[in-house]
Order: sequence, then C-alpha cells, then structure tokens
Amino acid sequence: MAIDSNFLDELRARTPITSVIGRRVKLARSGRNWKGCCPFHGEKTPSFYVYDDHFHCFGCGVHGDVISFVMQMEGKNFPEAVEELSSAAGMEVPKDTRATREEVAHVRSLEDVLEAAQAVWSAALYRPEGRAGLDYLLGRGLTRETVAAFGLGWASAGRGHLVEALAPQGITPEQMAQAGLMRVDEDGQPKGELFWGRVTFPIRDRKGRLVSFGGRILGDGQPKYLNGPETPLFSKRRLLFGLDRARAAVRAPRPKGVTAPDLIVVEGYMDVIALQQAGFTGAVAPLGTALTPEQLDVLWQVDRAPILCFDGDGAGRRAAVKAAETGLPLLAPDHTLRICLLPDGEDPDSLVRQRGAAFVAEFFAGAAPLSSVLFDLLVGGASHPGPEERAALRRRLTDVAALIPDRALASEYRATLLDRFFATFRQQGRGKQKGGASAFAVPGAVRDSHTVDLNHERELQRLMLLLLVEHPQLVREVEEALCRLDLPVDFAPLRGVLLDLSAEGHLPQTGDDLRAWLGEHGQEATLTPLMRVDGTGLSHGDVESVAARTRWWHFYGLLYRDQFIREVTDDAARFCLEKTGDTSQWQRLQARLEAMERLRRGGLDDTDI
Repeated sequence: MAIDSNFLDELRARTPITSVIGRRVKLARSGRNWKGCCPFHGEKTPSFYVYDDHFHCFGCGVHGDVISFVMQMEGKNFPEAVEELSSAAGMEVPKDTRATREEVAHVRSLEDVLEAAQAVWSAALYRPEGRAGLDYLLGRGLTRETVAAFGLGWASAGRGHLVEALAPQGITPEQMAQAGLMRVDEDGQPKGELFWGRVTFPIRDRKGRLVSFGGRILGDGQPKYLNGPETPLFSKRRLLFGLDRARAAVRAPRPKGVTAPDLIVVEGYMDVIALQQAGFTGAVAPLGTALTPEQLDVLWQVDRAPILCFDGDGAGRRAAVKAAETGLPLLAPDHTLRICLLPDGEDPDSLVRQRGAAFVAEFFAGAAPLSSVLFDLLVGGASHPGPEERAALRRRLTDVAALIPDRALASEYRATLLDRFFATFRQQGRGKQKGGASAFAVPGAVRDSHTVDLNHERELQRLMLLLLVEHPQLVREVEEALCRLDLPVDFAPLRGVLLDLSAEGHLPQTGDDLRAWLGEHGQEATLTPLMRVDGTGLSHGDVESVAARTRWWHFYGLLYRDQFIREVTDDAARFCLEKTGDTSQWQRLQARLEAMERLRRGGLDDTDI
C-alpha cells in the first residue's frame, strides 16, 4: 500500500513521538530530549533516547520514527501502524487509488512550480528591477550572506512577469494558481499574479521544503505583508517561518556544557531573519495569524519552554493574553511557555540593530514563566476596581486556571493567580468617590495607630474564617474586607474557596452544607489549619448570624482599627444623607456600627478569643 508522503509527514507532525512512546516507556528528561530503558532489549541503565521526531537506542541500535516504533512495539505492519496513529490524530488515511498517485505527482509538481518561482525572484533581486528590494533589505541591516541564506527575492513590479518567466518551462497559470502564486476568480480560474512589487520570503516546512511565499510591499501599499493561500503544501496553522533553521540549530550536537539556543517566537519575517543573523538561531514566527494550538504542538516538539516575544504596547499585551489562553489548555508538567514583553515602540529587529545582540540576549534571558506573568496580563493595568469588577476578575482568574487539563498543574496556577489577586487588592484601600462614597483606591488595610500581637492576629483571622464557615452567607457582605486580609499561607486556600463560591453564586446556606461541599470536592483540608489543638473550632460554640456579623466586623476592626472607624463613619454619614431606606444595607451597617462601638469601649475582651 503506497501512502502519500505528504500525508505521512502531516501524521508525524500531528503525533508527538514522546506521547506515543511515553505511554509504553517510562521516560525522564535529559536536557531537551527524553531517555528511558529500551523496550526492545533488557537493560537497567537507560540508553534509549527520544528526540522530537525519532528515537534511538545506543545499547541495541534500534532506531526509527513514531510509525516504526508502533510497528516494532506492537508487531504491526506499516499500514496497520499508520491506521492506528491516524485514528488517534483524527486523520483519515487516503485510499491507494490511481487518483491518489496522481495527486502525489501533482503535489510534487507544485513543489517544482514553487522552486521555479524562487529561482526567478532570487535572480531578480540582483538585477536593476530588483534594486529597490535589495536596498531595502541591506538598509534593514541584513548582510548579503543572510539575504542569500534565506533565499530572499524580488517579485517585479509589473503583473504578468512571473507568468512570462515560467512559461518556457511549461508551467501554466493553472499550475501557478494551484501552487498559491496566482489569484483565482469565482470559478477557480487564474486571474492575476499574487506577488508583484514585493520583496519575497520563501516559506519552508520544518524539513526545509519550499511550500509557499510571503511578500512585503515597499511604500504605502496594502497589505504591508502578504502570505500565500492555503494549498496542498501549505497550512498556515501548522507552519512557522524559520522553523527549519531553528529546529536544526536547537537540535545540533554541541560540546558538553554548551547550551542549546532558546526557541523564540516573534512577530514577523524580518524579526526572525534579523535575530538569526545576530546569533539568535532559534527565532521563528507565525505566518500572519495568532499563534495556533497546532503551532504550539510543533514548538513543544523542539523546546519544552519556548519564549513568546511580544511588543510592550497594548496590542502586544492583547496578543500575549490570546497566546496564553490558547496555550493554557495544552500545558503539561513537561512543557510550558515563557513570556517576554519588549519596550514600547520596539520590535526585535529594531532592538537588535539599535541596542546590539548583548542587550537583546539579556532581555530574552529575563523571559518570565507564564505562571508569573499571567496575572499582570489578565489584569491589564486595571486600577480602582469596584466590587463587581473584582468579582469578575477573580472569576476570570479561576476560569483561566481551569483551562489547564492537568489537575495538579491547574491547582498550582489557580493558587498563584489568587495569591497575586489577594496581595494586589489587599494593598489597596478605600478612598473617596464623588458624593462621599467609598472606593477600593488608596492604600488601606494598614495598622496606622493600632497594633496587634502576631499571635493575636492569627487567632483573630482564624476566628473570622470560622465565623464564615459557620455562616457562609456572610461572605457576600464582607467580601471586600476579606480580600484585604493579609492571611497566613495556610489560611489562604479556604478564603479562595469561599470567594469562588460567592462569585459563582453557590454559597451554601449553612455551615453543615459548606462542610459537606468541601468534603465532596476534596477541599476538607482547607479547614484543618483553623482547628485548635483539641480539634475544635470556635471557642464558644455556634452563634446566631446577627451576632456573627457583628463579631466578624469587630475582629476586623481589631486588626485595622483606625481605618475601620473612618470607613464606618463615612458610610454611616452617606447612608443618612442618601436616605434610601434599604433594610439590608442598614442591617449590614448596623453590624459595623455595633462593632465600632465595641472597639471604642475597650477593644479586645476575653470572651472574643
């Protein structure tokens, strides 16, 4: 059974070899590769290595790709192995018919068409008609060696030039259209050359085969950059510009102690070429689209932690958020992402020309793990958020973390994001809005003239959380203040759970219901730090919800006395001024007024803790 070579290449690209082998062999990281004990001969010391596209055992010499692994491991023949892998990848194996063989020949002819066009455009760059293109490339700091290495060229300004140049080779406009070199009308007939008056950039697949072109217009024409259309050879979702060279550089043998170059994803052709010329040989770029899941899979086959580089402006941050949200459902403990935001107004090309390679190297070295920058990306510089905005943001943070399929990793991301959330908004207090209303704006939740012993502070916080456990419905009333609390690390998980339930509208009615929910969802351990040595919680038994409300605010006031008194006084004045007659609002205010009076009468008494 003959199977189209392009189909097999696509199957290999969509089937990470480490995943297939990892289901049968226990693999461990070895630099950028993996190793384990060979499944084909008995050994105790691992000599079986898995790379991004093949495996090799240095003990018995067995070698091959993902297809041959399945064949040898499961005793299948070639068609059976292809069928199994295709089914897992959601692909359909093409039938072995005359039509298929003709399609293979056709695809090969398309490669020939593209290579013929490349020869014409490369030669034109050094002729008088291509002088503008060559001057542009040299003016951007590229050397003639780099121009030649990347096969850059010039599509002449007049339409019809390429048709005339390829006609003597027997290449028809129909073939050119099928290869992505010509536009087509509604009937699929060629109607004009796609590239003219542009610098041309050959686009190659990961094995270096020419599959399409990109072009940059000189002057003010639109679009500035143009990519060829989808063809049997070219899929924008799966390819990255420069990947063939970057992959070879990352995987190249090197002396012991010499690290491989980072795989760096930048925005465009010129960024890739400028960086590779400057020594950053792992640079690649998407092809005019946002980063796709398919491209991320390809990247991770080369590097477990590629760097995604974005401009530091608003558009760059939005692109970073989109890339993060695309990547989160694909994250796993063995592959992640790093993020690098450039200074405003700079791109890698301009930065390397103006600041030099050493400066850019330091910049890339400072690329941060996705987990540490995700909060800043999602918050997006938001300031002075109100309760509704904070609730929405917290919900978004938890939703984003939930995109990660690995539960342990998702939990770590959720904890990191919520820790940042609490730390950020704990440092913000309440300032004046128009009309005397309070806002989450200026530094607050600070102990200005009142101090509390650290042991007492922890005990107060413990009791505050226990009151919320016994009366979960109170969370909605105290949510803002709860966010501000500077809780110990072991108390923070319970707060996160309570706030999540509040944001989702799923707060249980009673403490028993809450404890049951915690048990059902594997969260009962969040209660453990709140228990006394004797295993009890509240020191004086249960309290009614009205008393619990007052007691909670009293404890809060003990922690943040001066600020609390100012806030309650301001809110009471505003309530009297507005005369809304809102009963629930008055009940909440009354509890805080009672707590404030207790503070003024003497503060901490023996019945409280």
